[in-house]
Amino acid sequence: MTQTTHPNATRNVTLLVLAQAILGAQMPIIFTIGGLAGQSLASNLCFATLPITLIVLGSMITATPLSAFMQRYGRRAGFAVGAFGGALGGVIGAWGLYQASFPIFLLGSFLTGIYMSAQGFYRFAAADTASDEFRPKAISYVMAGGLASAIIGPQLVKLTSDAYVIPFLGSYIAVIALNVVGSLLFVFLDIPKPEAPTETSSKGRTRWELLTTPRIAVSVICAMVSYALMNLVMTSTPLAVVGCGFESDTAADVVTAHVLAMFAPSFFTGHLIARFGVERIVAAGLLILTGAGAVALQGVELENFFIALILLGLGWNFGFIGATTMLASAHEPNERGRMQGMNDLIVFGGVTVASLSSGGLMNCSGGTAVEGWNAVNMAMAPFLMLAGGSLIWLMLRPKDQLA
Repeated sequence: MTQTTHPNATRNVTLLVLAQAILGAQMPIIFTIGGLAGQSLASNLCFATLPITLIVLGSMITATPLSAFMQRYGRRAGFAVGAFGGALGGVIGAWGLYQASFPIFLLGSFLTGIYMSAQGFYRFAAADTASDEFRPKAISYVMAGGLASAIIGPQLVKLTSDAYVIPFLGSYIAVIALNVVGSLLFVFLDIPKPEAPTETSSKGRTRWELLTTPRIAVSVICAMVSYALMNLVMTSTPLAVVGCGFESDTAADVVTAHVLAMFAPSFFTGHLIARFGVERIVAAGLLILTGAGAVALQGVELENFFIALILLGLGWNFGFIGATTMLASAHEPNERGRMQGMNDLIVFGGVTVASLSSGGLMNCSGGTAVEGWNAVNMAMAPFLMLAGGSLIWLMLRPKDQLA
């Protein structure tokens, strides 16, 4: 598949970087305080991370219809819908905190998933107007916008979490503001809608044909495992840090370091993919995720948390951006809505299971925070073996059998 660069490709990437920075700041906010807020509202501590699970579930459920919506009405309209979902989720989440109602808070979390789903398509939107050569760099630059969100989000938590008598209420008000301001960026986005299929034009491969294409299948598996394991560990991190005797501000600092590690490498990940090949970068990401789990299992000193979460972020960056690049080059424009929605349905389905499992492993698999934290990190092993095995299988296949 060969494609030339659209005249506004650079502008589109710049706008998507800004969207990732501004709108994306709500995700580290919510992932930092969601479990802690849930812990204060839930009657059973095993459900402390259920708000984060509902966010990911909302993202999973809305991925396919939102992708189809973008295929028909364009990226601009789809991203506006995502920002509206984020703002509405913030309003209802704030109301749930005000009423001390866990069910209302969960509803707000679910609606926030609409934004999370839309944010997931920023990376694909960057590839829409990019040439084959520019594509991995465009995806990487957009993901790099998360570097700013990694700074903005946790700092807003520190400024707003205790701004009102009700803990974390101010943080959800900040989430509303981020969605309103960030949505204005999409007015200037210029990504042409895919041409509507005609009776004589190719409709592309079926969903089953796409999923059974070796390169697509492996990219989906590696993206799912990279994202799910990152979410599994990150969701439990604030609970583990506070449970091991540190302050909530310290937990925010650990999350900041983690999110910085998620996005800072994006300035050069695309260049590494272009130089060494996407399969090697994905493999490096999986190895680094393995290292993150190993460090976390060595102890619960503050340095262990920082090093493990930094490695977790770096491994996610290589694994997820690499898998996204692999997928973006393996399907045609007329297959975009079908394949990208299906990909994110599967990816966030895995993330939903990981998020739900995170709270149970952390709070209900032992009598102490240390035992729970160890259980979370040991759970990474079988999934890393699945992704690593599939990638090795792909790399050993003859080149003419990859399509």
